[in-house]
Amino acid sequence: MASVTPGLTRTELSAQCNTSNHRFALSALTSLFFIWGFITCLNDILIPHLKSVFSLSYTQAMLIQFCFFGAYFVMSLPAGALVQRIGYKRGLVVGLLVAGVGCLMFYPAASQQVYFLFLAALFVLASGITLLQVSANPYVTALGPPETASSRLNLTQAFNALGTTVAPFFGAMLILSVAPDALVHNSELASEADAVKFPYMLLATTLFIFAGIFAVLKLPSFHSHKQPKTTTQSLKSSGSAWQYPHLVMGAVGIFVYVGAEVSIGSFLVSFLGEPHIAGLAEEQAAHYIAWYWGGAMVGRFIGALIMTRFEPGKVLALNACAAVLLVTTAALGSGTLAMYAILLVGLCNSIMFPTIFSLALHGLGKHTSQGSGVLCLAIVGGALIPLLQGVLADAMGLQPAFILPVICYLYIVFYGLRGSRFVVKNN
Repeated sequence: MASVTPGLTRTELSAQCNTSNHRFALSALTSLFFIWGFITCLNDILIPHLKSVFSLSYTQAMLIQFCFFGAYFVMSLPAGALVQRIGYKRGLVVGLLVAGVGCLMFYPAASQQVYFLFLAALFVLASGITLLQVSANPYVTALGPPETASSRLNLTQAFNALGTTVAPFFGAMLILSVAPDALVHNSELASEADAVKFPYMLLATTLFIFAGIFAVLKLPSFHSHKQPKTTTQSLKSSGSAWQYPHLVMGAVGIFVYVGAEVSIGSFLVSFLGEPHIAGLAEEQAAHYIAWYWGGAMVGRFIGALIMTRFEPGKVLALNACAAVLLVTTAALGSGTLAMYAILLVGLCNSIMFPTIFSLALHGLGKHTSQGSGVLCLAIVGGALIPLLQGVLADAMGLQPAFILPVICYLYIVFYGLRGSRFVVKNN
């Protein structure tokens, strides 16, 4: 129970209690950021496992990310409407329940050994996570002064990155550790598919427990969420967010960034398993995924300091240039050089999403909410670009297919240097 300073007036006492409640709510929400980061990164383990179980092509295996991130595009607007009706807290509870149901669907999918059922389970799971994101992100910004909203989001996002760092070890131990002798005999297909049952049943149980906890927690409620005032609201009072070219180009930036980041993570186990790269078994390669996502977590803390001293656009362009060089090295090289080059891309990725997001929303004023919705829809890049890279990998080989993330990062270089400049179209 929080302590209360004696000798305070009623107004001061109320303010202190509100601060205490907000800190408690923020701590509770931070756990959710960890959970959905963990679940999202687990896809990188699921892809090589199901590819082996069902003898899939790269294109077919990338349908996992297509269904997962496609849910963001399909469900973002309905989720926003639902949260507006039932509120942040209930939105969190419903999101946890839906995600839990998605995890439960892995059991019949594994029992029936049907790939389509796995894809359906992933779509339901991602729909729940979409609802969690739509509820939790604005809730975090509302738990305190608007001036410190960015700081609170960075803190919670750091725990999201922690979830992506831990997940590969969990997946390697409980899923890929049973896979070395996959498909030696047809009778082993069932046991290979069954490997996902326990981890996802465990996740389902965790999500349902959290849903129950959040249902009974006394969290602050908000009837509206006010946007912080900007110094550019004197621009146009009419029109829409689409009149801002830097927002539209920023949406493309989010599309290609998420696509590139997810593509690299999705192909990482297969890439490190190539004989001329590292020749690692799937279980061993899975541990290196933590290096990729862990780099993003570390870079986020470093970037928070750097961004206070340098122009965000230039920092973004510099990171994207480094990513271009690293991915090109991985695509053309071999051995440990190519291996560590692709892993270091995670460090470059760290500041890209929040930087593109903030640059794209700069100066939108009353159109900020609409602009934010546009940017969230652009996350569908995580569904389409990995699928396209899968097509390229089947057609020209895994290593040459990494030319696609290179193109994505080149666009981000352009956006950091030119595309993010604030201008308004004249109607």
